[in-house]
Amino acid sequence: MTKNYTYTDAGVNRSQRLESKKGLVCLKETYKHVGFGGIVCLPYGNILPVGEDEFLDLQIEGVGTKVLLAELAGKYDTIGVDAVAMVVNDVIRSGAKPLALADNIHAVASEPQLVNAWLKGIMVGAKQSMCPVVNGETGDVAEIIKGIKVNSGLDMVVSCVGRVERQNIVTGRGIKPGDPIIGLASNGLHSNGITLARKILFKIWGGKYDPVDVPEGLEREIVMEALEPTRIYVQPLLKLGCEIKIKAAVHITGDSYSKFRNLTAYSPGIGFCFDNFHPHPIFGLIQKTASELGYIVTDEEMFMTFNMGWGFGIIVDRADVDTAMDVLEQNKYGPQIIGKVTNKTQCIEIEYGKKHLFLT
Repeated sequence: MTKNYTYTDAGVNRSQRLESKKGLVCLKETYKHVGFGGIVCLPYGNILPVGEDEFLDLQIEGVGTKVLLAELAGKYDTIGVDAVAMVVNDVIRSGAKPLALADNIHAVASEPQLVNAWLKGIMVGAKQSMCPVVNGETGDVAEIIKGIKVNSGLDMVVSCVGRVERQNIVTGRGIKPGDPIIGLASNGLHSNGITLARKILFKIWGGKYDPVDVPEGLEREIVMEALEPTRIYVQPLLKLGCEIKIKAAVHITGDSYSKFRNLTAYSPGIGFCFDNFHPHPIFGLIQKTASELGYIVTDEEMFMTFNMGWGFGIIVDRADVDTAMDVLEQNKYGPQIIGKVTNKTQCIEIEYGKKHLFLT
C-alpha cells in the first residue's frame, strides 16, 4: 500500500517551522533606536537605514544538509559556491548590491585539505557574485557536529551585507493582475529540499541508489547531479535594476512557489499562476523512485519543496516586459515568462502537464 511522502515525513516539519517563526516578532523591540526614519520591512526581510536615502541589507544563509552529499561524494570544493549563492541571491531581492561576505564553518576537525576545499568553493562564489570575502571563522566542535565519515562533518554558513539606495528598493508594492513573472533557470536541486531528495534517492538514508549509480535519464553519477552548485543571479538582477523598475524579486528556495504569497501583504488582492516548467531530470527521478519505494510524492509537494527548474522569479510591469527580457537574455540563465499575477487573492496556481494544482 502506497502512502504520501512529504517534507515533514523526511524530517522537515513546515507547520512547526512556520509556528516557530511567529516568535520572531519580539525582535522588533530592537528596532526602536534606529535613525533616518527606521528599518524598512520588505517581503523577504528588512533593510537598515544608514543615511537619509541609503540602506543596508544583511542576510545569513547556510548550505543545510547538502554538506552530507559532499561527504558522501568526498568532494568538498563546490558547497562553498552554494553557501555564497544562497545568501547573495537573498540580498539582491531588495535591489541591494552585495558588498561583503563572511563565512562561518563549524567542523569535526579543520583538516587543512578540507579547509582548502571549503574555501575554494567560497572563492568561486565570491567571484561570481563580484563580492569580496572580508572575514570568517572556522571552529572545531566535534562534540556538536557529526558527519557520515570520520573527521569530515561540517556546517557551513555565510553572511552578506549589501547596499541599496531608496529609489532602487524592490518593495513588492504596486504589483497588479496581468503583470508577468519572469523565471531565471536553475541548474538542478540547488540547496533546498535536499533532506527529502536524500531520503528517496540514496541508500545510506533509506533510498534506492548508491552514490555512483547513474539512473536512467541522468548523464552522470547521481551524487554529482545532486551536488551541482546553486546558481548565482547577482549580475543579471542588478543589470536589470539599472534599466527598469523591478516590482518583486523572489529567490525560489525553501517553500518554493509558496514564497510568492509573501508579496500579497505588500500588494493586496493578488495571486499567482505559473504555467511554464521544464524540470531537470532529477526532479522526475525523485517522484519515480519514491513510487518504486512504495511512496507517493505528489506534484503539489514537489512545487512546495523544489525549484522545479526556475531558481529566481522577477515580477515587472507589463509595459516593461520586452525590455526586461532583452536585458536578461544577455546572460546564460535562460529567462522565460513562467506565469502571471492574477486577481485571485493569495491563490497560487500551478499548471503542470494536464494538471491544475493549488498550493496551500
